[in-house]
Amino acid sequence: MRKILIATAAIGAISLAACSEKTEDTTEAAASSAADDMGAYATQAGDAMDNAGDAMAGAANDAADAAGDAADSAADAAGDAATAAEKAANDAANEMADHTDGNPGTN
Repeated sequence: MRKILIATAAIGAISLAACSEKTEDTTEAAASSAADDMGAYATQAGDAMDNAGDAMAGAANDAADAAGDAADSAADAAGDAATAAEKAANDAANEMADHTDGNPGTN
């Protein structure tokens, strides 16, 4: 940006003193150089925006993957807990059946 301002100021100063062909050629070269610089800076800014967009998309995908993994882990844990609870209930029922004769009057 600073280079562009310096180039613009130089172009203005040169144009005030432009009396000869050589001065006009110099002014044209400076203007062309400034335009080239501005084009290069615009390209760099566009590339930086593209890279930032790609990085944000990658981060969003990573977050979505992590959320999916967490949901899968929670579902697995809930399934494991349900299986363990069912086994415990069956074990308790079997233990009670081992200690009774099935007659409600004697138990």
